[in-house]
Amino acid sequence: MKTIRLKYTTLLFAFLFAITLGAQSNSEKQNLEDTDSLKVKRIALGIKLGIPNIAGGSAEIVMPILNNHFAPFVDYSSFNLPLEDIETNFSFIEYGVKYYFNKKGHGFFASLGQSKLDTDITFNDLFSNDTVSTYGSAKVPLELNTTNLKLGIKTGGSFFFRFEIGYGFGDIPSELEFDATANEISKSFIKKIPEIPILGSGGIPVANFGFGLAF
Repeated sequence: MKTIRLKYTTLLFAFLFAITLGAQSNSEKQNLEDTDSLKVKRIALGIKLGIPNIAGGSAEIVMPILNNHFAPFVDYSSFNLPLEDIETNFSFIEYGVKYYFNKKGHGFFASLGQSKLDTDITFNDLFSNDTVSTYGSAKVPLELNTTNLKLGIKTGGSFFFRFEIGYGFGDIPSELEFDATANEISKSFIKKIPEIPILGSGGIPVANFGFGLAF
């Protein structure tokens, strides 16, 4: 009888000991997760190089809600692209939100954004005839709006690297219609959009490499 009681007493102490160890392990795990959440770099400022932005700045904020998965972002760049007798000035802005697959605010992510590519295309040497040669130029605005879907990866730490690839979906016109005047002579023109590698009929490919500081 005493042997049976001793056996059950031993089992009871072993069971209580296991519960205590499990509770301690869960507590340590929770503390570790809480500590890791404090290490999330919430603000990232950097530079992006690629298409269609060419070169510009970027910023994002990892939100503390929803387990650090979501990060609103904004990118901006402005540049010139001369093509033969055509001058092209671009300004590019994109804003949206990233979804990080882990809870650390870095690693693999998916991105959904809206971008606006404002373009001023200047056509030179527009006028010419057999008797009198008259040369003029016309600046024609072109605005391209796309919805961008991207996948990417960002390293952790205070100094990070980032790579993204995807596509911007939107309608891209193939030609421009405009009127131009030079020396009191007016004329209507239909010009094809310059063959810019980043422009397709259904949108714009997106691929860029970036780096910067996170804190």
